[in-house]
Amino acid sequence: MDGNTITRFFGGSPAAVLIRLIAISFVVGVVLSALGLSPIDIVIGLRDLVWQIYSLGFDSVEWIVRYFLLGAVIVFPIWLISRLLKVGRRSPPLVRTGPGSQETIIPPRR
Repeated sequence: MDGNTITRFFGGSPAAVLIRLIAISFVVGVVLSALGLSPIDIVIGLRDLVWQIYSLGFDSVEWIVRYFLLGAVIVFPIWLISRLLKVGRRSPPLVRTGPGSQETIIPPRR
């Protein structure tokens, strides 16, 4: 990487960016200390946040599966019975009349 690429990546000269980051980190550290927060509190808070999002996701999946099974207990037997009742029945072919009184027979679907 040449100097121009590094300068574009950092948004300025690396030394100036490093000095700005140190100054901003110091100011943010003072503010967080005044609020009674420590670095370990932030790490623990982030870990708890990730765990809650993870738990929420799987609770949602369980909720979706539960509703799916509840509906399937009703829908699947009705569908199966309706399919079994249609097995013995054949529907008559449909007859369409077209232009010039020609008839078209459409075979039933199976």
